[in-house]
Amino acid sequence: MERFTNNKLFVWLVYLILGLIAIYFLLQLKPLFVTIYVFLKAVLGPFIIAMIISYVLNPIVTMLHERKVPRTIAVLLIYAVFCAAIAVLLVNLIPMFVGQVQELNHHIPELTMRAQSIVTDLNNTSFLPESFRDGVDKALLSIEKRISESLLHLVNNIGSMLSAVFVVFIIPFLAFYILKDFDVFERTIITYVPKSHRKNTVRLMKDIDQALGSYIRGQFLVCVIVGTLAYGGYLLIGMPYALLLASVVAITNVIPYLGPFFGAAPALLMASTISLKMMIYVAIVNTLCQILEGNVVSPQVVGRTLHLHPLLIIFALLAGGQIAGIAGMILAVPIFAACKVIVQHMFAYYVRRKII
Repeated sequence: MERFTNNKLFVWLVYLILGLIAIYFLLQLKPLFVTIYVFLKAVLGPFIIAMIISYVLNPIVTMLHERKVPRTIAVLLIYAVFCAAIAVLLVNLIPMFVGQVQELNHHIPELTMRAQSIVTDLNNTSFLPESFRDGVDKALLSIEKRISESLLHLVNNIGSMLSAVFVVFIIPFLAFYILKDFDVFERTIITYVPKSHRKNTVRLMKDIDQALGSYIRGQFLVCVIVGTLAYGGYLLIGMPYALLLASVVAITNVIPYLGPFFGAAPALLMASTISLKMMIYVAIVNTLCQILEGNVVSPQVVGRTLHLHPLLIIFALLAGGQIAGIAGMILAVPIFAACKVIVQHMFAYYVRRKII
């Protein structure tokens, strides 16, 4: 027996078997984990969104508080300025959005006929393999089926829509109370930490804030700048529905690496119903926007604060997308960066203890 226990290969084999057994039992408990995840997502989701909003706005509240403005008044001032800015934007943008949506709705039959014509031309092209044409037909049928199922699901889940509206309504109130007592929460967390670890905990929190602060706040500004650049570019090339399509570019740009492809896809799809020339123009506009974003805007606004290798970022995006969809992809990188800081501190702490 001792001969086997001293054999490293045997020990690793035992660990591998135990690990596979543990994975098997975890897979058997998957329905339970899914139920817990759905429950926690519904309950904690609004709080997480409110915490992100509070984290973004807290430096402004702290700055006003340092100038002898009570935190409650500071939060209310920020809310008032934000609501006024949103009101001005909506008054100017809503008519444009409504006009473009109505125009899009009016031209949908024409665009559908153009798309069908393009597909028909592809299918009638002799040099394309039969398997390719069958694949195109099946893909279009699958897309049509998914759209109809999504619309049916949307109609049949009015209760879920009302629940989402309630969540959107309650988030500003949660953010208000978190912002108002942000410093209280920080002090409370510190009081529960043993005195011998408080100094390291404070340093850890500062490092996490330094790693994430400029990234999260700067990313919002980068999205606005990229969306504005895309809007200007679409107007220059005469792209229809420029505001709608540029808004998609701005929103999806928050996802590193993959976001630009998601943002350009609707514009390219729309351009394909117009002409090949318009598709080339749209591709050029999006490419120029991403070149400016990657080489000028992001380094100046966000900086290279996360210090994460691109492979790690892509891994985080894939994991986040698998766990929580689009929201998971948006939150994956900052959460991964925070975990990296925590692991670095834990490793440094245990190294120091080993040396001592």
